[in-house]
Amino acid sequence: MNETALEKFLRYAKIDTQSKEDTETTPSTEKQFNLANLLVSELKEMGASDVSVSEHCYVMATIPSNLPVNHPGYGKVPAIGLIAHVDTSPEVSGENVNPQIITNYQGGDIILKNNDIVIRESENPGLKECIGHTIVTTDGSTLLGSDNKSGVAAIMTAAQKLINNPDILHGDIKICFTPDEEIGMGTKFFDLEKFGAKYAYTVDGDLPGELNKETFSANLAIVTVYGRDIHPGSAKNIMVNSLRVISEVIARTPKDMAPETTENYEPYMHPYTIDSCIAKSTVKFLFRDFETSGLDVLKVKLEKIIADVSEIFPRAKIELEVREQYRNMKEILNENPLVLENLWQAASITGTEPYWKPIRGGTDGSRLTAMGLPTPNIYTGGQNFHSPSEWLSVDGMNKTVDTLINLAQVWVEKY
Repeated sequence: MNETALEKFLRYAKIDTQSKEDTETTPSTEKQFNLANLLVSELKEMGASDVSVSEHCYVMATIPSNLPVNHPGYGKVPAIGLIAHVDTSPEVSGENVNPQIITNYQGGDIILKNNDIVIRESENPGLKECIGHTIVTTDGSTLLGSDNKSGVAAIMTAAQKLINNPDILHGDIKICFTPDEEIGMGTKFFDLEKFGAKYAYTVDGDLPGELNKETFSANLAIVTVYGRDIHPGSAKNIMVNSLRVISEVIARTPKDMAPETTENYEPYMHPYTIDSCIAKSTVKFLFRDFETSGLDVLKVKLEKIIADVSEIFPRAKIELEVREQYRNMKEILNENPLVLENLWQAASITGTEPYWKPIRGGTDGSRLTAMGLPTPNIYTGGQNFHSPSEWLSVDGMNKTVDTLINLAQVWVEKY
């Protein structure tokens, strides 16, 4: 089991674990068990304790404390959790992933083998930070799966090192690999009591140095239009084409509140999937704002759009449903400064020049924090997630491993 993080990552990346929206089961796809069961086997082989996988595909394990009884922190250092998700995005295929390795990257655009896809240096400023690194990309036909298999590989490598090096003192380290994070269901059956950690960290971030203690607050808005279908040859004054109606709703959403026109703390309203025929069309919108109250503002805007479109198409029926997804974890994390201070210190010791950056997205940490387990987020070394242009700095992933090892030791030093 003395493998590098890269060796682990390449093995995990080739296992298709794509999740799927609009299912009633957890996990949403049975194939997520293929990686989960492999992780169980590897954790047992390396000597982890309490290794299990639940019926809902939650892998849990413990690296027991190795503090001697005469250590001042014996019995005092809290159990710390490390969490990553096994699923990949429903948006791009995760089947037959064919990783491409570039050693000693020297800058410039990266041309992928398939689909004429180019990872442009001008669009990826992080590449300039990775001169001399080993870079892993896709071949252009699938996503890479660095989100979040680089996090899985980093945790597994750190666990291996802690077990193999008993001179590295640490308290109980709790590990959990979750399903369905990409569809917002990663914590649906998360058993906090069984997990047993007081604080935790999701390993699901960007390039080394970037730490996350705040995320968007998020809602899902579903707009459904009911029309009337009839043969086009006799449709005059009878047909109600729901595609035209739903297109009008989408077209009226604010152009300056789209993901492609916003950054930093700016909110957005994002139509991201549509299912249409003449009689019925449904579009899903992501509402995102760092201020939870801003989600109501976005809802009012969409309600106004629907009202205006209803006047144009009075015979169409338009319904709006809004579902809560997750909430910004900043306030709760700020009430637990030690979990943040220790992460900052561990990243500093690793030499990553840490900084806090808001996530324009969400992690399992958002929900876990709200559930009572304070959980900020750590970098993994990847970028361009959810796309065929996804790439991973292996050097960055190795920094993640070092940060996790240092984090375990920092918690001991505080007691």
